[in-house]
Amino acid sequence: MAGKMTLYKLVVLGDGGVGKTALTIQLCLNHFVETYDPTIEDSYRKQVQIDGQSCMLEVLDTAGQEEYTALRDQWIRDGEGFVLVYSISSRASFTRIEKFHRQIQRVKESSQSGSPNYPGSPLSATSNGSGSWGPAPVMLVGNKCDRVTEREVSTQEGSALARELGCDFVEASAKNCVNVEKAFYDVTEESTRECHDMIGVTDGISEQDERREKKDRARFCKAEQ
Repeated sequence: MAGKMTLYKLVVLGDGGVGKTALTIQLCLNHFVETYDPTIEDSYRKQVQIDGQSCMLEVLDTAGQEEYTALRDQWIRDGEGFVLVYSISSRASFTRIEKFHRQIQRVKESSQSGSPNYPGSPLSATSNGSGSWGPAPVMLVGNKCDRVTEREVSTQEGSALARELGCDFVEASAKNCVNVEKAFYDVTEESTRECHDMIGVTDGISEQDERREKKDRARFCKAEQ
């Protein structure tokens, strides 16, 4: 019988018109959409092989407009990995990346504070002992790298921002299908590593709890004798 396929939820964020939909459709449907039709929310699925394992990517293509900020909070809460997109031909879209990144950190930190894996919890694989929360996996993508003559953001600037934000970086072209799979697959691989780390930590805690429980039962039995 075939094993259960793991589902990974990726959320694509960035300004309107940077090519979020084009990247998503190129990845999932293998074709390039020429026309720009503003998205509110669209979800696509694609079965892929990550580290030799079959898994299902659920990619949420989101609205970049300011009026959808509240909706974006919910999209971020549901996401396990994030693809932050700007256009190399738009300086304005690049400058707004930090705002999207801050929103991811804020929402994720808030949504996890009530869970057993809250920041600083002994169950949190990303806890560093000081209560700070480890960031969600993020891939920064400079899209439209085919527009060489229209470039407003250099590759060096994109790379520097990625280092500052602590995330991976790649320039891509949805039109020419350059680095599209890499952008999504790399952030998924990072998500799988974090999931495995989390399982290892929670398993360790469970074993400690089990040993403690056995000791408590032994003490109780002795007291009853």
